Amino acid sequence: MRILVNDGIEPIGKKMLEEAGFEVDMNKIDQADLHSRLNEYDAICVRSATKVRQDLIDACPNLKAIGRGGVGLDNIDVDYAKSKGIAVINTPAASSRSVGELAMAHLLGLSRFLPQSNRQMPLEGDTKFNDLKKAYAKGTELEGKTLGIIGLGRIGQEAARCGLGMGMNVLAVDPFVSEVALYVGHSSLGFKVTVKTVSMDDLLADADYISLHIPSVGKAVLGKEEFDKMKTGVIVANCSRGGTIDEDALLNALSIGKVAAAGLDVFDNEPTPRKDLLVHPRISLTPHIGASTEEAQNKIGEELAQKMIAALKG
Repeated sequence: MRILVNDGIEPIGKKMLEEAGFEVDMNKIDQADLHSRLNEYDAICVRSATKVRQDLIDACPNLKAIGRGGVGLDNIDVDYAKSKGIAVINTPAASSRSVGELAMAHLLGLSRFLPQSNRQMPLEGDTKFNDLKKAYAKGTELEGKTLGIIGLGRIGQEAARCGLGMGMNVLAVDPFVSEVALYVGHSSLGFKVTVKTVSMDDLLADADYISLHIPSVGKAVLGKEEFDKMKTGVIVANCSRGGTIDEDALLNALSIGKVAAAGLDVFDNEPTPRKDLLVHPRISLTPHIGASTEEAQNKIGEELAQKMIAALKG
Protein backbone atom coordinates (compact mmCIF):
# COMPACT_ATOMS: atom_id res chain seq x y z
CA MET A 1 0.00 0.00 0.00
CA ARG A 2 1.11 3.56 -0.75
CA ILE A 3 0.71 6.49 1.65
CA LEU A 4 1.08 10.11 0.56
CA VAL A 5 2.41 12.26 3.41
CA ASN A 6 1.53 15.63 1.98
CA ASP A 7 2.31 18.00 4.84
CA GLY A 8 5.23 16.21 6.46
CA ILE A 9 5.74 13.75 9.31
CA GLU A 10 8.54 13.30 11.81
CA PRO A 11 11.19 10.71 10.85
CA ILE A 12 10.02 8.32 13.58
CA GLY A 13 6.54 8.21 12.02
CA LYS A 14 7.89 7.60 8.53
CA LYS A 15 10.14 4.83 9.85
CA MET A 16 7.23 3.12 11.63
CA LEU A 17 5.09 3.19 8.49
CA GLU A 18 7.89 1.78 6.34
CA GLU A 19 8.71 -0.94 8.86
CA ALA A 20 5.04 -1.93 8.71
CA GLY A 21 5.43 -2.50 4.99
CA PHE A 22 4.00 0.69 3.51
CA GLU A 23 5.51 2.77 0.73
CA VAL A 24 5.69 6.34 2.02
CA ASP A 25 5.81 9.26 -0.45
CA MET A 26 6.95 12.52 1.18
CA ASN A 27 6.83 14.55 -2.05
CA LYS A 28 4.15 17.20 -1.59
CA ILE A 29 1.46 17.42 -4.26
CA ASP A 30 -0.18 20.81 -4.74
CA GLN A 31 -3.82 21.03 -3.74
CA ALA A 32 -4.89 21.69 -7.33
CA ASP A 33 -3.16 18.50 -8.53
CA LEU A 34 -4.51 16.16 -5.86
CA HIS A 35 -7.70 15.43 -7.82
CA SER A 36 -5.69 13.77 -10.55
CA ARG A 37 -2.95 12.26 -8.38
CA LEU A 38 -4.37 11.12 -5.04
CA ASN A 39 -6.01 7.99 -6.46
CA GLU A 40 -2.48 6.62 -6.94
CA TYR A 41 -2.37 6.17 -3.16
CA ASP A 42 -4.27 4.14 -0.57
CA ALA A 43 -4.07 6.80 2.13
CA ILE A 44 -3.07 10.40 2.75
CA CYS A 45 -1.55 12.08 5.80
CA VAL A 46 -2.01 15.84 6.17
CA ARG A 47 -1.57 18.62 8.68
CA SER A 48 -3.61 21.82 8.23
CA ALA A 49 -2.40 22.98 4.81
CA THR A 50 -3.95 20.23 2.66
CA LYS A 51 -7.75 20.15 2.39
CA VAL A 52 -9.59 16.86 1.90
CA ARG A 53 -13.09 17.87 0.85
CA GLN A 54 -15.99 15.97 -0.66
CA ASP A 55 -14.98 16.64 -4.26
CA LEU A 56 -11.48 15.26 -3.66
CA ILE A 57 -12.89 12.22 -1.86
CA ASP A 58 -15.23 11.56 -4.82
CA ALA A 59 -12.30 11.79 -7.22
CA CYS A 60 -10.33 9.17 -5.29
CA PRO A 61 -12.36 5.95 -4.79
CA ASN A 62 -9.15 4.08 -3.93
CA LEU A 63 -8.70 6.10 -0.72
CA LYS A 64 -8.93 4.01 2.45
CA ALA A 65 -7.67 6.35 5.18
CA ILE A 66 -7.09 10.04 5.88
CA GLY A 67 -4.69 10.88 8.70
CA ARG A 68 -4.38 14.32 10.30
CA GLY A 69 -1.23 15.07 12.26
CA GLY A 70 -2.86 17.22 14.92
CA VAL A 71 -6.13 17.62 16.76
CA GLY A 72 -8.50 19.68 14.61
CA LEU A 73 -10.22 18.16 11.60
CA ASP A 74 -11.52 21.40 10.11
CA ASN A 75 -9.74 20.76 6.80
CA ILE A 76 -11.35 17.33 6.27
CA ASP A 77 -14.97 16.50 5.42
CA VAL A 78 -15.03 13.89 8.16
CA ASP A 79 -18.64 12.71 8.02
CA TYR A 80 -18.60 12.38 4.25
CA ALA A 81 -15.33 10.45 4.30
CA LYS A 82 -16.68 8.06 6.91
CA SER A 83 -19.87 7.58 4.88
CA LYS A 84 -17.64 6.31 2.08
CA GLY A 85 -15.95 3.82 4.39
CA ILE A 86 -12.77 5.86 4.71
CA ALA A 87 -11.05 5.87 8.11
CA VAL A 88 -10.39 9.38 9.45
CA ILE A 89 -7.57 9.61 11.98
CA ASN A 90 -6.19 12.41 14.12
CA THR A 91 -3.73 12.65 17.01
CA PRO A 92 -5.50 14.28 19.95
CA ALA A 93 -3.19 12.98 22.65
CA ALA A 94 0.18 13.91 21.20
CA SER A 95 0.30 17.70 21.51
CA SER A 96 -1.78 18.20 24.65
CA ARG A 97 1.10 19.10 26.94
CA SER A 98 2.77 21.47 24.49
CA VAL A 99 -0.45 23.46 23.97
CA GLY A 100 -1.18 23.56 27.70
CA GLU A 101 2.32 24.84 28.41
CA LEU A 102 2.06 27.53 25.72
CA ALA A 103 -1.17 28.83 27.24
CA MET A 104 0.55 29.00 30.61
CA ALA A 105 3.54 30.76 29.01
CA HIS A 106 1.23 33.49 27.72
CA LEU A 107 -0.41 33.89 31.13
CA LEU A 108 2.92 33.99 32.95
CA GLY A 109 4.43 36.42 30.46
CA LEU A 110 1.49 38.80 30.61
CA SER A 111 1.44 38.70 34.41
CA ARG A 112 4.98 40.10 34.41
CA PHE A 113 4.68 42.35 31.32
CA LEU A 114 7.18 40.29 29.33
CA PRO A 115 5.69 40.99 25.87
CA GLN A 116 5.58 44.73 26.54
CA SER A 117 9.03 44.79 28.08
CA ASN A 118 10.53 42.81 25.22
CA ARG A 119 9.06 45.30 22.74
CA GLN A 120 10.30 48.39 24.58
CA MET A 121 13.70 47.39 25.93
CA PRO A 122 15.43 47.28 22.53
CA LEU A 123 13.99 50.73 21.74
CA GLU A 124 14.37 52.55 25.04
CA GLY A 125 16.19 50.29 27.46
CA ASP A 126 19.44 52.23 27.15
CA THR A 127 17.86 55.67 27.64
CA LYS A 128 14.73 55.07 29.76
CA PHE A 129 15.69 52.06 31.84
CA ASN A 130 14.29 53.43 35.11
CA ASP A 131 11.08 54.55 33.42
CA LEU A 132 10.51 51.07 32.02
CA LYS A 133 11.36 49.53 35.38
CA LYS A 134 8.65 51.67 36.98
CA ALA A 135 6.14 51.00 34.20
CA TYR A 136 6.44 47.23 34.54
CA ALA A 137 6.87 47.06 38.31
CA LYS A 138 3.33 45.94 39.19
CA GLY A 139 3.35 42.34 38.05
CA THR A 140 1.25 39.64 39.67
CA GLU A 141 1.99 36.12 40.86
CA LEU A 142 -0.14 33.20 39.71
CA GLU A 143 -0.05 31.34 43.02
CA GLY A 144 -3.40 31.66 44.79
CA LYS A 145 -5.17 33.05 41.72
CA THR A 146 -8.08 31.29 40.00
CA LEU A 147 -7.60 29.81 36.55
CA GLY A 148 -10.73 29.20 34.48
CA ILE A 149 -10.40 26.46 31.85
CA ILE A 150 -13.01 26.42 29.08
CA GLY A 151 -12.89 22.91 27.65
CA LEU A 152 -11.63 20.13 29.91
CA GLY A 153 -10.50 17.66 27.28
CA ARG A 154 -6.92 16.43 27.00
CA ILE A 155 -5.45 19.88 26.34
CA GLY A 156 -7.58 21.62 28.94
CA GLN A 157 -6.51 19.02 31.48
CA GLU A 158 -2.84 19.70 30.74
CA ALA A 159 -3.42 23.44 31.14
CA ALA A 160 -5.16 22.68 34.44
CA ARG A 161 -2.21 20.55 35.58
CA CYS A 162 0.13 23.45 34.78
CA GLY A 163 -2.04 25.82 36.78
CA LEU A 164 -2.31 23.44 39.73
CA GLY A 165 1.45 23.04 39.68
CA MET A 166 1.76 26.82 39.95
CA GLY A 167 -0.46 26.81 43.02
CA MET A 168 -3.58 28.13 41.27
CA ASN A 169 -7.18 27.27 42.01
CA VAL A 170 -8.77 25.72 38.92
CA LEU A 171 -12.34 26.03 37.67
CA ALA A 172 -13.49 24.38 34.47
CA VAL A 173 -16.43 24.39 32.09
CA ASP A 174 -17.19 21.43 29.82
CA PRO A 175 -20.65 20.15 28.83
CA PHE A 176 -19.31 16.61 28.44
CA VAL A 177 -17.28 16.32 31.65
CA SER A 178 -18.42 16.53 35.27
CA GLU A 179 -15.04 15.99 36.93
CA VAL A 180 -11.53 14.70 36.25
CA ALA A 181 -8.75 13.42 38.50
CA LEU A 182 -5.42 14.95 37.55
CA TYR A 183 -1.88 14.23 38.61
CA VAL A 184 0.07 17.32 39.63
CA GLY A 185 3.68 16.81 38.66
CA HIS A 186 4.86 13.41 37.48
CA SER A 187 2.43 10.58 38.20
CA SER A 188 5.14 8.79 40.20
CA LEU A 189 4.82 11.49 42.87
CA GLY A 190 1.25 10.41 43.56
CA PHE A 191 -0.15 13.94 43.91
CA LYS A 192 -3.70 13.76 42.56
CA VAL A 193 -6.37 16.46 42.48
CA THR A 194 -10.02 16.26 41.40
CA VAL A 195 -11.28 19.15 39.28
CA LYS A 196 -15.05 19.51 39.04
CA THR A 197 -16.75 21.53 36.33
CA VAL A 198 -18.91 24.56 37.11
CA SER A 199 -21.31 26.74 35.16
CA MET A 200 -19.97 29.23 32.64
CA ASP A 201 -21.39 32.12 34.66
CA ASP A 202 -19.54 30.95 37.79
CA LEU A 203 -16.28 30.59 35.90
CA LEU A 204 -16.58 34.01 34.27
CA ALA A 205 -17.36 35.66 37.60
CA ASP A 206 -14.59 34.01 39.63
CA ALA A 207 -11.61 33.50 37.30
CA ASP A 208 -8.57 35.78 37.39
CA TYR A 209 -7.21 34.02 34.29
CA ILE A 210 -9.19 32.28 31.54
CA SER A 211 -7.79 29.85 28.98
CA LEU A 212 -9.74 28.36 26.05
CA HIS A 213 -9.20 24.75 24.97
CA ILE A 214 -12.12 23.88 22.71
CA PRO A 215 -12.61 22.89 19.06
CA SER A 216 -14.25 25.16 16.51
CA VAL A 217 -17.95 25.35 17.30
CA GLY A 218 -19.06 27.72 14.55
CA LYS A 219 -19.42 30.75 16.80
CA ALA A 220 -17.55 32.74 19.42
CA VAL A 221 -17.68 31.27 22.92
CA LEU A 222 -16.36 34.50 24.43
CA GLY A 223 -18.17 37.60 23.17
CA LYS A 224 -19.39 40.88 24.63
CA GLU A 225 -21.88 39.20 26.98
CA GLU A 226 -19.21 36.91 28.41
CA PHE A 227 -16.61 39.68 28.77
CA ASP A 228 -19.16 41.78 30.65
CA LYS A 229 -19.50 38.97 33.22
CA MET A 230 -15.75 38.65 33.86
CA LYS A 231 -13.77 40.20 36.66
CA THR A 232 -12.22 43.54 35.82
CA GLY A 233 -8.54 42.96 35.08
CA VAL A 234 -8.86 39.35 33.92
CA ILE A 235 -6.19 37.91 31.61
CA VAL A 236 -7.37 35.69 28.76
CA ALA A 237 -5.46 33.17 26.62
CA ASN A 238 -6.62 31.43 23.45
CA CYS A 239 -4.52 28.53 22.16
CA SER A 240 -7.48 26.62 20.73
CA ARG A 241 -9.02 27.80 17.45
CA GLY A 242 -9.59 31.14 15.77
CA GLY A 243 -13.20 32.21 16.00
CA THR A 244 -13.75 30.99 19.55
CA ILE A 245 -13.20 34.57 20.77
CA ASP A 246 -15.05 37.51 19.22
CA GLU A 247 -12.05 39.65 18.31
CA ASP A 248 -14.03 42.92 18.21
CA ALA A 249 -15.42 42.20 21.67
CA LEU A 250 -11.94 41.36 22.94
CA LEU A 251 -10.48 44.63 21.64
CA ASN A 252 -13.31 46.57 23.24
CA ALA A 253 -12.82 44.75 26.56
CA LEU A 254 -9.12 45.61 26.42
CA SER A 255 -9.86 49.25 25.63
CA ILE A 256 -12.13 49.72 28.66
CA GLY A 257 -9.88 47.75 31.02
CA LYS A 258 -12.27 44.85 31.61
CA VAL A 259 -9.56 42.58 30.19
CA ALA A 260 -6.09 43.52 31.38
CA ALA A 261 -4.27 41.52 28.69
CA ALA A 262 -4.68 38.65 26.27
CA GLY A 263 -2.46 35.92 24.86
CA LEU A 264 -3.34 34.72 21.37
CA ASP A 265 -1.91 31.80 19.44
CA VAL A 266 -4.88 31.57 17.03
CA PHE A 267 -6.80 34.12 14.99
CA ASP A 268 -9.97 34.48 12.92
CA ASN A 269 -8.26 35.19 9.63
CA GLU A 270 -5.17 32.99 9.61
CA PRO A 271 -2.69 33.29 8.04
CA THR A 272 -3.40 37.05 7.80
CA PRO A 273 -4.59 38.13 11.27
CA ARG A 274 -5.88 41.66 11.68
CA LYS A 275 -3.29 44.33 12.30
CA ASP A 276 -4.98 45.95 15.31
CA LEU A 277 -4.50 42.71 17.21
CA LEU A 278 -0.89 42.34 16.14
CA VAL A 279 0.13 45.83 17.26
CA HIS A 280 -1.92 45.97 20.46
CA PRO A 281 0.42 46.69 23.38
CA ARG A 282 -1.39 44.33 25.78
CA ILE A 283 -1.67 41.26 23.56
CA SER A 284 0.96 38.51 23.68
CA LEU A 285 1.26 36.91 20.24
CA THR A 286 2.41 33.60 18.77
CA PRO A 287 1.76 32.32 15.22
CA HIS A 288 -0.32 29.16 15.95
CA ILE A 289 2.58 27.19 17.42
CA GLY A 290 0.73 25.34 20.19
CA ALA A 291 1.84 21.92 18.99
CA SER A 292 5.22 23.09 17.74
CA THR A 293 7.65 21.46 20.11
CA GLU A 294 10.10 18.70 19.26
CA GLU A 295 8.47 16.43 21.81
CA ALA A 296 4.96 17.01 20.49
CA GLN A 297 5.94 16.53 16.87
CA ASN A 298 7.63 13.23 17.64
CA LYS A 299 4.57 12.07 19.56
CA ILE A 300 2.31 13.19 16.69
CA GLY A 301 4.40 11.18 14.23
CA GLU A 302 4.24 8.08 16.43
CA GLU A 303 0.51 8.34 17.12
CA LEU A 304 -0.34 9.02 13.49
CA ALA A 305 1.74 6.09 12.29
CA GLN A 306 0.26 3.71 14.86
CA LYS A 307 -3.30 4.65 13.97
CA MET A 308 -2.66 4.56 10.22
CA ILE A 309 -1.15 1.08 10.50
CA ALA A 310 -4.13 -0.12 12.52
CA ALA A 311 -6.62 1.37 10.04
CA LEU A 312 -4.97 -0.03 6.93
CA LYS A 313 -4.11 -3.45 8.34
CA GLY A 314 -7.17 -3.94 10.50
